[in-house]
Amino acid sequence: MGIFQRLGTLIKSNINDLISKAEDPEKMLSQVLVEMKNQLVEAKKQVAVAIGDEKRLKKQWDDQIQQSKEWERKAMMAVHAGDDALAKEALVRQKEHEDLTAQFEQQWHLQKDAVEKLKDQLRTLNNKIEEAKRKKNILVARAKRAEAQKTIQATMAGLSDTSAFDTFDRMAEKVEQIEAEAEAGVELAGEMTGDTLQSRFKELENTGGADLALAELKAKMGLGPATSATRKELPAKEGGGESESKPKEALSAKGHGREDE
Repeated sequence: MGIFQRLGTLIKSNINDLISKAEDPEKMLSQVLVEMKNQLVEAKKQVAVAIGDEKRLKKQWDDQIQQSKEWERKAMMAVHAGDDALAKEALVRQKEHEDLTAQFEQQWHLQKDAVEKLKDQLRTLNNKIEEAKRKKNILVARAKRAEAQKTIQATMAGLSDTSAFDTFDRMAEKVEQIEAEAEAGVELAGEMTGDTLQSRFKELENTGGADLALAELKAKMGLGPATSATRKELPAKEGGGESESKPKEALSAKGHGREDE
């Protein structure tokens, strides 16, 4: 089982465990991201080891190439010296290094391909984690909206009970009753204080004025005979001015007329 297969299995098991236990979506998703980041760190370490192995194989391959070239140079030196036996031994050693060169080259190519695949998988894993971060923000926002809607629905369900509104209605009626009682008290206090006889005459004057205004309005509308009557005045108080003197003058004039006859 490869490192990334084990990583995927571990992440899935952690996610399933968190889903079964966690109740807060935001905390659950944050914990999942923490686990994924930790596994990413471990995966990077494993990839780094694989890259180190690749570089080591490349160095050993290069070293065998150099060793092969060196023994070839020595064989040529022995040939120039006229020592064919020594040249043959050098060529045997050269062949050994050429064989090792071929083996290290093959191992290096295999390791290089494996490292490239691991790098691609590591980039994919990193992109998945970044995508998970973005999804986490969206899911958290959705969870908060859902929680808000749930709270509102619970509140509305509570308001369906009319007892609270009935209480408001009773309080409104009570306030209206208190206001009516207060107005009655003021009215009663006005009637019980001052000169009640004056109040009665004042009320009579107000009523008479309204009758006269109504008669004038009907005349203006053509619904009754025009009237030039003035407001009826109540008898003046004793000792009062012009209203008392005019009748006396009329009586005096009437008396003089009889004498002339």
